[in-house]
Amino acid sequence: MFKSSIAILLLCCLMLTNFSRMFVFSAFTLNQKYIASTLCINRDKPEMHCNGKCYLANKIKQVEEKEKKEAQDGQKKGFQDHFISKESPVQLTYSLALKKQYVMENHSALPKRSAEVLHPPPASQPTLS
Repeated sequence: MFKSSIAILLLCCLMLTNFSRMFVFSAFTLNQKYIASTLCINRDKPEMHCNGKCYLANKIKQVEEKEKKEAQDGQKKGFQDHFISKESPVQLTYSLALKKQYVMENHSALPKRSAEVLHPPPASQPTLS
């Protein structure tokens, strides 16, 4: 029971990171009257019928930029972790020359080719037409 509840909690935490735009949109719909009256850029122009959509567009753009920046930072860290090391490179002391091995073929052990064409066996029962 304890392990399954922890697994469900971790799964929910992982899923929450993918729903950031949904949270921005739900916060907008819950506070749309406040946003339209105080935070909207076009609040002095009611003929535009913006109703805070400009604020929503700005917030979604900020979230997208933040996601892109986090993705780029994650890629940079991954690159640095895997390809840049503080240790000195390992010196190889052995030769990398390839040696060829020759294999003696025993042609007498190979099956002989047959020139005749293989035909399927005849049908055991005649077919009715």
